[in-house]
Amino acid sequence: MGKGGQDFGKRDKSESPTLSSDHDVFPAWSKDIQECEKHFGVKRNSGLTSADVAKRREEYGWNELEKHEGQSIWSLVMEQFNDTLVRILLVAAVVSFVLAWLDGDEGGEKEITAFVEPLVIFLILIVNAIVGVWQESNAEKALEALKEIQSEHATVLRNGIKIPNLPAKELVPGDIVELKVGDKIPADMRVVELISSTLRVEQGSLTGESEAVNKTNKPVSEDADIQGKRSMVFAGTTVVNGNCICLVAQTGMSTEIGKVHTQIHVASQSEEDTPLKKKLNEFGEMLTMIIGVICALVWLINVKYFLTWEYVDGMPRNFKFSFEKCTYYFEIAVALAVAAIPEGLPAVITTCLALGTRKMAQKNALVRKLPSVETLGCTTVICSDKTGTLTTNQMAVAKLVALGPRPSILRKFKVDGTTYNPADGKIHDWPTGRMDANLQTIAKVAAVCNDADISQAEQKYVALGMPTEAALKVLVEKMGLPEGSRGVGSSSNLLGCCQQWNESERRIATLEFDRDRKSMGVIATSRSGKNSLLVKGAVENVLERSTKVQLLDGTVVPLDDNSRKYILQALNEMSTGALRCLGFAYKDELSDFESYDGDDHPAHKLLLDPSNYSSIESELVFVGLVGLRDPPREEVFDAIEDCRAAGIRVMVITGDNKNTAEAICREIGVFDAYEDISLRSITGREFMNLPDQKAFLRQGGGLLFSRAEPKHKQEIVRLLKEDGEVVAMTGDGVNDAPALKLADIGIAMGIAGTEVAKEASDMVLADDNFSTIVAAVGEGRSIYNNMKAFIRYMISSNIGEVASIFLTAALGIPEGLIPVQLLWVNLVTDGPPATALGFNPPDKDIMKKPPRRSDDSLISAWILFRYLVIGLYVGLATVGVFIIWYTHGSFLGIDLSGDGHSLVTYSQLANWGQCSSWQNFTASPFTAGSETISFNNPCDYFQAGKVKAMTLSLSVLVAIEMFNSLNALSEDGSLLSMPPWVNPWLLLAMSVSFGLHFLILYVPFLAQIFGIVPLSLNEWLLVLAVALPVILIDEVLKLVGRWTSKSQTSRRRKPSKPKAE
Repeated sequence: MGKGGQDFGKRDKSESPTLSSDHDVFPAWSKDIQECEKHFGVKRNSGLTSADVAKRREEYGWNELEKHEGQSIWSLVMEQFNDTLVRILLVAAVVSFVLAWLDGDEGGEKEITAFVEPLVIFLILIVNAIVGVWQESNAEKALEALKEIQSEHATVLRNGIKIPNLPAKELVPGDIVELKVGDKIPADMRVVELISSTLRVEQGSLTGESEAVNKTNKPVSEDADIQGKRSMVFAGTTVVNGNCICLVAQTGMSTEIGKVHTQIHVASQSEEDTPLKKKLNEFGEMLTMIIGVICALVWLINVKYFLTWEYVDGMPRNFKFSFEKCTYYFEIAVALAVAAIPEGLPAVITTCLALGTRKMAQKNALVRKLPSVETLGCTTVICSDKTGTLTTNQMAVAKLVALGPRPSILRKFKVDGTTYNPADGKIHDWPTGRMDANLQTIAKVAAVCNDADISQAEQKYVALGMPTEAALKVLVEKMGLPEGSRGVGSSSNLLGCCQQWNESERRIATLEFDRDRKSMGVIATSRSGKNSLLVKGAVENVLERSTKVQLLDGTVVPLDDNSRKYILQALNEMSTGALRCLGFAYKDELSDFESYDGDDHPAHKLLLDPSNYSSIESELVFVGLVGLRDPPREEVFDAIEDCRAAGIRVMVITGDNKNTAEAICREIGVFDAYEDISLRSITGREFMNLPDQKAFLRQGGGLLFSRAEPKHKQEIVRLLKEDGEVVAMTGDGVNDAPALKLADIGIAMGIAGTEVAKEASDMVLADDNFSTIVAAVGEGRSIYNNMKAFIRYMISSNIGEVASIFLTAALGIPEGLIPVQLLWVNLVTDGPPATALGFNPPDKDIMKKPPRRSDDSLISAWILFRYLVIGLYVGLATVGVFIIWYTHGSFLGIDLSGDGHSLVTYSQLANWGQCSSWQNFTASPFTAGSETISFNNPCDYFQAGKVKAMTLSLSVLVAIEMFNSLNALSEDGSLLSMPPWVNPWLLLAMSVSFGLHFLILYVPFLAQIFGIVPLSLNEWLLVLAVALPVILIDEVLKLVGRWTSKSQTSRRRKPSKPKAE
């Protein structure tokens, strides 16, 4: 790859052209043309020589954007394991695998069971890594999309010869390039000569301006911002009008688009974890500590079983160590780790987020990165672009001013509509079918003195040509045709009225727009053969060249100072309302052009010289004016009100000018109509010069940044994030991409957005609508609440499993739950209910609450206490049912002796390791389904014989967790107020989980893998009797929580009573 121009200016001082260094870029925009030619060592008439090109290529490299080396696949894979939960799982899997390997000699059945657990954990980790790597590898696509908007070819002058299709990447600083209409600009260039009378460039995607910009070859101020550099054209933008000659000033990475490329790359390097991921990492670290402590306790409690010694003379002697028992208790510690980790949590979170993306897609918000769904829920600030997001990015006429019966009376019509659809909106108080002569002339000028067109594709209306001219054609369609007109325009023709005017007034010559006279004129001939000049342009300029005005009935009267004052007053009113105004005029007495009929006419030579246009467009008859704007979207006002109610601040960051932006912000509700916004509305440059930028950003309410450049947007986002805000940034242009990448949530426009913006974003709006963001935030909040529900559910289940294993170890009874069973419960049985909790209906007031803080805890102290109580009960129930089977023939009136198993005392069960020393101990065979379990060695009753007791423990665990999922429907609400059927998916999920449990119980092959046997009806009754109390316990705890919450609220209210009185 070449240097892409980044070292531009590092020439040897001995060489003739003195080019600047990287740190002191030559300000070509502020220098006259001769200075620029001297600096770059080139003449515009001949261009660079081949030798110059070769030397500069070697020095500055190719005119292309750098390809940043992305992370290697291996480093991306390793990054996926940089997670506490994953690391714990990895260690547990490795240890399980080693133990399974060591135990492998004991027989095939044992081997299958032992290897299932580590293999399943490894599988989880591999899938998790694949998903993570796939997401990460998409990160650099924005940079690739940026390259696609670069020009591929350029017309260049070298060695005095014009080269029409030179690959754009071969350009070097100093090259002379010719541009024409439709060209994509290949580098940042200084305009040195205008071939046409005017040059307009569409650069909104880079600068945020809402309309094409007029360019000049005259120097501008050296400290001008990017929008103010009128003598420069920028790489990646498009010429929409005119031809010119330019001198290449910056190439590759030194261009403005190159700087955006660098900013995107830097922003992508500083991407942070989402709020939820941070919470889960914190939880993982806490879990690591808890697991460590509990494993150590289990080890200490059981050390007496594998390490014994005798005291001789007060000192420990004769140490005896049992490796077999040490390994057994080490397996218990591993089981503890497996029990403590919610292995199913990553899968359930991914499923819930994926379901959330589907819901959002139905609301036109297309989520590109899954974690964005949750991050949306805690958005505190929305930084929105104006053009195309808050507005339609389609020019529309908002006001029409026509002359009345007297010159001092002006008629003002309000025009509705925000798109290029002629049927969108109407003109208020319009004399339909009774257009007077003055209104007819306005319609005629707007339709005929116009080069634009409108096309329709899939319900979308697109302007072809200048947006302002397209808006005028839409106005003509809304005005309709005068009474008695021939054919009122067929419904199949989108611009039927304009077509009618163009047929009645055939255009035969055009006086192109130029920046000096600021108007455009056409000579048209009517059906009767009479020629007239129709003119539109800047109101002040058209008015200055007018000597008469046309009144309502078509009468033409002189334009006196009084009439001029009224028209200028109307113009001032419209301009202060941020409307762009155009005036209309005509002229019937054309002298030289009275009989003009084409190129062969003697007067045609006057049209070849644009300097004659002002004199031709003189002594005009002024007929009226219109005010145009890029109108706000209709639904934005309500959406911003919703944001305010939801505690979300809206900041508008736009490249457009201050007055236009302020008017739009007042209209959409960011500011009140008469609010003093002097301290809330500043330009990007003014913001960068503030001594305390954070203090400005901390102001409550809305803020506006106008004339903002990409670096300003990035800085605003960065400072907000530093202040703890969760920032959603919207945008559609190339200039928005770096800030989209840096923001917590980057939101691109799907219709008007560039590919660069879409690839840099986390979410794309299919309808380009700001209100869709607000709906997505509400959905994000709902998803987060549901995720909290299933995270609480899964964690409470894991606490129960830990309590069960800990109690087993502490009491010294045989192991009641083995790791493969715990894995099955965590991954499969718990999965469906946890996922179904993601379908809980949202709270009705979800968008009336302030956003949660990104550092709010997932689990409060009270919730943790509640689940510790529930967890302790789960532990007691699973261990208790294990003990009951061994020690009781019946329990709560339920007969358990039907299978013929032998009963032992609790003391025997707790000391089962000493079985071989017991006198006359026997164990009877017992039935499990159709199978009879018998023992050669009676002591096997506590190992192979525990299969029924283990099945009861596992079944109690599954049943309790199903009932516990009902508890998780609401954090504090009783099941009486929020019954299970509010979420039918949960009931279905519970059925699926019970069905899966029956599957492993009653399919022999699966039962063998999981080390369990079928249960009888009485044994199922015991399971339900032990499991159901979990609902009652949590209902009592919820009641205490509600009572405590109410008493705290009332205590807070009491002190305010005396003041109120």
